[in-house]
Amino acid sequence: MSDAQEKKSGPGGSWRTRLRSRLRRPLSFYLTMLLLVAIVPSFVFSLIILKRSTDEQERVVTALLKASTGSVTRLVEREVDGMLTTLKVLVAAGADDGNNPERFYGRARSSLADTDSNLLVIDRGHNQLFNTRVPYGSPLGKASDPISIDQAFRNGGPFISNVFFGKTAQKWVFNVYLPITTPLGNSDYLLALTRNAESMAKTVNRDVLSPGWNAALLDGAGHVIASSDPDLAVGKPFFMEIVPALRVGVGDAVHDGVEYRTVTEFSVLTGWKIVAWAKSADVDAPALWSYLWLSLGGLLFGGIAVAGSTAIASLLTQGVKVLARDAHFLGAGRPIAPRKHMIVEIETVSAALADAAQARRKAENEIRFLMREVAHRSKNQLTVIQSMLNQSLNAAESRVDFAETFRKRIAGLARSTDLMIANAAQGVDFQELAQNQLQPFTPDDPQRVHLSGPPVRLDAQVSQTLGMALHELATNATKYGALANSSGVIDLQWSVLEGTFLFVWREKGADIAPAEGASPRKGFGTMVLERMLGMALDAKLERIMHEDGIEWRVRIPEEKLSANLAAQP
Repeated sequence: MSDAQEKKSGPGGSWRTRLRSRLRRPLSFYLTMLLLVAIVPSFVFSLIILKRSTDEQERVVTALLKASTGSVTRLVEREVDGMLTTLKVLVAAGADDGNNPERFYGRARSSLADTDSNLLVIDRGHNQLFNTRVPYGSPLGKASDPISIDQAFRNGGPFISNVFFGKTAQKWVFNVYLPITTPLGNSDYLLALTRNAESMAKTVNRDVLSPGWNAALLDGAGHVIASSDPDLAVGKPFFMEIVPALRVGVGDAVHDGVEYRTVTEFSVLTGWKIVAWAKSADVDAPALWSYLWLSLGGLLFGGIAVAGSTAIASLLTQGVKVLARDAHFLGAGRPIAPRKHMIVEIETVSAALADAAQARRKAENEIRFLMREVAHRSKNQLTVIQSMLNQSLNAAESRVDFAETFRKRIAGLARSTDLMIANAAQGVDFQELAQNQLQPFTPDDPQRVHLSGPPVRLDAQVSQTLGMALHELATNATKYGALANSSGVIDLQWSVLEGTFLFVWREKGADIAPAEGASPRKGFGTMVLERMLGMALDAKLERIMHEDGIEWRVRIPEEKLSANLAAQP
């Protein structure tokens, strides 16, 4: 900011200027400040945690315990709920089987083949009608859980048993009962889905528990169904007397002189309990070690961060110096090579500077070429204008007619020149040239002028000559031809075939009434077509007079259209 701008901005601007001056520091300083801003609050927060760790430890441990046992509870209920759903599906399947128990047996066994469950059908006398653990028709005795069977019949709804030793399975099992009335003898029956207790071990494995914790699944009588501790046997009472019937939450217990931290959850769906326990010393140790490592890690991280900021600042400073040198080369017009760098953004900027230097050199070359081209074309245009002047003067009937004709021809030449300059590098499109030259003559109904043909690029000098020819054709059509009335049409078509550019100017609906015996007088437009096109472009012209208008057919060798264009750098 200059002194005048600073004074104009007032005291506020001066204050900001002084502040910027005082804050002017190397990049390494600001990177270090950035890291300190990120690190210092972390250390302060760590100190607060360390100070409050004793008060918060109990709350954190409690939350972890509840989360662990809650996870186990949800897994158990999901397994049992899945068994109930399977029973309901089998009930629906049994209804389709009617009075054919063997068929129902086969369908049930097939459905349960890839599961840990088996299906039993039990009547009120505790008799097993079939059991998918054994082949159909095998002799079966009484069910092994008569108390739960009677209770299931009394409840009239789903019922989950305690763990018991199954006589048929010869393992500790539990059953999920569902009373039904089926066509099988028109009596009440229980569908029982039985499952080995060991299959529930996955619900209390250590993967769902915090480190150092064990968990056990207990039935309503306090017997172990499954446990993550291999020392606890299935079907035996739990080793600690700490679980009242509906008690849930965190507690403490002492067994054989060892203090334990415990938590219990109650499953409403099954009536079972989930108990998690761990030694108090094991529970408290991870938290203490965590705080210790947090302190040590914070100090180590701070040291590494400061060292890293110094290294990064050095890399950035080196990259900025390289970019500054390249920018100086760019200003001096010298070539710049893209530089490799460890920092991608600096490498990107370096590549952009190299591209900019190359683009500048290309632009400078184009400017030099255009300067030479402008000088050359200015001489050509002066020659053309001189010829236009002579022809307009010879053809004019009055000074007013001369001025108007010469002005229009100069305007057409100017439009061609505009296109030539705008498309100096890639050439002028013939359709754009035709639209540009015919636009001043186009009537209110644009459908009266029709253009069609493929894309054709013209050399600038060629476009100037063809532009003058199109201008003269449009002028003649406006005075004497298709555009001299309200219904005439001009159809301009062009094509490139076998190395020849052909364009056809066809006027239709013109009012042609030549005087008898009068010979047609060649105007400037005709001279442009016959002389300039013929001499400059080796064009072959054919003029055809139709009853409704004139037709010009012009053939130009294709190489004449872009000879100079191809020679440009």
